[in-house]
Amino acid sequence: MRKNAMVCYFSASGVTATVAKDIADAIGVVTYEIEPKVKYTADDLNWQKDDSRSNREMNDVKSRPEIGGEPANIDGMDVIFLGFPIWWYTAPRIINTFLEEYDFSGKHVVLFATSGGTDIERSIKDLQNSYTRIHFDGGKKLDVGTPKQELRAWASKYVS
Repeated sequence: MRKNAMVCYFSASGVTATVAKDIADAIGVVTYEIEPKVKYTADDLNWQKDDSRSNREMNDVKSRPEIGGEPANIDGMDVIFLGFPIWWYTAPRIINTFLEEYDFSGKHVVLFATSGGTDIERSIKDLQNSYTRIHFDGGKKLDVGTPKQELRAWASKYVS
């Protein structure tokens, strides 16, 4: 029996969005973009600037950037693929906001991330330790241009 699934993602620069849409296309599911209420500017994302918005958020473990746009409809979903860019070796704080705003009871959350060099293991561990009531099914670091057949093979393990 095929499980109901969707791909939810946060993307600051478009890279994670591209991968999320490729996953959704590969397995025939819908996407939901986790949009910050206040969009990030290039200056906000400048990690070399100590007082940039992204640095302030990542340095504050209690930071929970607000989500804007329409709410996600995760009702009836068995599997949520949750994607994000890796910031400061882990998931951006807006992912915490998303995980805290919805009820994931009975759902499997499969993480995927994009990064120029950092792997996803720490992100998985951080989220598993913070949200022990959510069933995480591991995750994978993916790159733009990953062949659709590879994405389909990976994602199909969770929805078949």
